[in-house]
Amino acid sequence: MTRSLSLLLPLCLLLAACASGPRFDTEGVDRSLTPTRAAAEADKLGAVPVLWGGVVIASANLEAATQIEVLAYPLDGEQRPDTSRPPLGRFLILKAGYLETAVYAPGRLLTVRGTLAGTREGRIGETRYTYPVVQPEHLYLWPQDEAIPETRLHFGIGIIFHN
Repeated sequence: MTRSLSLLLPLCLLLAACASGPRFDTEGVDRSLTPTRAAAEADKLGAVPVLWGGVVIASANLEAATQIEVLAYPLDGEQRPDTSRPPLGRFLILKAGYLETAVYAPGRLLTVRGTLAGTREGRIGETRYTYPVVQPEHLYLWPQDEAIPETRLHFGIGIIFHN
C-alpha cells in the first residue's frame, strides 16, 4: 500500500504540471488595463507592459513581421483566456519575423506578455476600429486539445457492475 501511494504522488504532480501553461511575469503590468481602454488612452499610456490573452481571429505574414488579431478575454488563474466571460475588445500582436499562420490559426487561444506599441486603424466588417498593438516579449499558444482524457484509474470503495 505504501509503495502504491509513493508512486501515486509523483504521478499526480506530473499530471498537475502538464495541465497548466507558463507563468508570465506580472511585474509592472496593470491587470485592469483592457485593450479597449489601451486603444482609447494609447497616447498617454506610452510603452507600458501588458499581459493579455484571447482567441486568434486572424493572422497574416507581412514583409518583416507577423500580425495576429486577437479577441481579448480576461485571464484565469493560470493566465489562460477565460472565454466563458465577456470579451474585452481586440488587439494586434506585431511579432518581428515569421510565424506560421497555419499554427496561429483562427480559434486558437494564446497569452502574450509584451509592450504596448501604439495603435493601428483597421476594420471589423465595415466598422472602423482602433487596435492597440502589442510587441510581444513572450507568446504562448495554448494546446488545441484541452480536454482531460478519461482515466481508468478510480478511487473509492464499492462494487461496480458493467454490462
